[in-house]
Amino acid sequence: MAIKVGDRLPAGKFGIMTSSGPGSISTDELFKGKKVALFAVPGAFTPTCSKQHLPGFIQEAETLKKKGVDVVACLSVNDVFVMDAWRKHTGADGKVTMLADGNADYVKALGLELDASAFGLGTRAKRFSMLVEDGVVKKLNVEENPSACGVSGAQHLVGEI
Repeated sequence: MAIKVGDRLPAGKFGIMTSSGPGSISTDELFKGKKVALFAVPGAFTPTCSKQHLPGFIQEAETLKKKGVDVVACLSVNDVFVMDAWRKHTGADGKVTMLADGNADYVKALGLELDASAFGLGTRAKRFSMLVEDGVVKKLNVEENPSACGVSGAQHLVGEI
């Protein structure tokens, strides 16, 4: 069953790149006592993700922070090295925290996994955005079409806050 507005996020860990190499961050570290704009993409370096979804959140990061968001984070079923390379390639550094969910464990726990095996991509995240306050989902926007970036986009989320 998919997570919904009002639900508490499940506990978990994400891969992150630290100054000393691959590391991890727990959901408590990321969400506890904070307002977080979390968005997920089916894959780093894929067309819609790289041309629309991530760039929108990079552009709107300051606006989100002015509206009280403490962290803007991007989740993808990729490894930490890919997410770090994508961060560097897109200029997301200092604006968007990149979270790796290499085995899709977290998106499965959310009930927001996408079967993209027909395209050779295996299990991925559905394209979504959410506003999370102290670990509780306050807004949730899931795209029906994984190639679309409308309701899950940064401008839509900014308008909801």
